[in-house]
Amino acid sequence: MSQYSLVPIDQKQVSPLPISARMRGQLVYFMAGPTAAGMPPLGENEYLFARDEVRKWIDDGVFYLVSPLDSANMTEVELTEEQEVMLNWLDKNQVAHVRVKE
Repeated sequence: MSQYSLVPIDQKQVSPLPISARMRGQLVYFMAGPTAAGMPPLGENEYLFARDEVRKWIDDGVFYLVSPLDSANMTEVELTEEQEVMLNWLDKNQVAHVRVKE
């Protein structure tokens, strides 16, 4: 099984964060939308996270997903331990822009 890591692009002095393949697939839940303010062009395997959203998810302990069965409603999802670790790493190190490395 491949081991992935988040490599900071905007905070090069910060050590990469190892993540699981499962967390790799969940990054899209947390990434900033393409119309977010200050959105740089993203390269392959790059993600941008809005710092204010990261802080909100940490404070709330949940995030919201659109249900594939009911797109009119959002589902509240409690953060997993690994999601919380990633969000805290982003927040603590003021990382917003990362590249996923295998």
